Amino acid sequence: MPTPANPLLFYDIGLRPPVEKTCCSPNPWKTRQALNFKTLPYTTKWVGLPDVEKVRKGLKVPPVRKFADGSDFFTLPIIEDANTNSSVGDSFDIAVHLQKNYPDVGGDLFPEQKIDYVFEHPYIMVPLSECNDKEYPEYARFNVTVDAAFTAHVQLTTGGFPFDPATESTVKEEFVRRATAAGAPGISSWEDFALEGEAREKVKDSFREMLGGLGELFIRDSSGPFMLGATACYADFIVGAWLKMMRATLPEIEWEEVRAWHGGIFGKLHDALEVYSEVK
Repeated sequence: MPTPANPLLFYDIGLRPPVEKTCCSPNPWKTRQALNFKTLPYTTKWVGLPDVEKVRKGLKVPPVRKFADGSDFFTLPIIEDANTNSSVGDSFDIAVHLQKNYPDVGGDLFPEQKIDYVFEHPYIMVPLSECNDKEYPEYARFNVTVDAAFTAHVQLTTGGFPFDPATESTVKEEFVRRATAAGAPGISSWEDFALEGEAREKVKDSFREMLGGLGELFIRDSSGPFMLGATACYADFIVGAWLKMMRATLPEIEWEEVRAWHGGIFGKLHDALEVYSEVK
């Protein structure tokens, strides 16, 4: 199919105004970068966090993830594609939809490659997407593993999360509810997410070690900064989306540390992905 006549509608999570400057949810960022990479026309529909469940139900897009207690996890992104009369509500499935329906538009999201990355995670607070029976299985497994690796360290970001002041108390209560539904130990109020002092340094050390293993994938091709060298692919967007969150939520001094770790691999990747990061 050539470039679509009708722009796609992309649903992203709106946070503190101006939402175009503060958006930092990783899965929507995967979709935004994929849409820009494919050079597809689209517009963004911003949805406040308290309204995500209502909007998703209204669009009749079922949730694709569940918490440990069996309850549904309603989240974004969603795309509506009038050109194919379809709605898709999972970031990886959206990328597959874009590649299958618009293979000759923009770049190839899923060039063939072997992606060897393992992260052992004893406990994850947010439910992850499934990777079984997915197309492009190398990328599907990588998507889940990277989500697990960053989610295991996401407590580093809670102090800098860009809440909308109008809904801040409601959203904090929702985050606590989610942690409870996921079986998080020791979380009964927002204050329990605080991570300071020696405890924070311990998580930072773990984060740095995790990124060291992940970074091995980005030095296989010395022409860098992407996994396949000079050409980006969806694997880069998976990691880049999480870097967007870290950039938006970590204290500035800690973000500069992350940028510099392991020879600056992830600072270079973040900067190189800016060309695919326009917020439309």
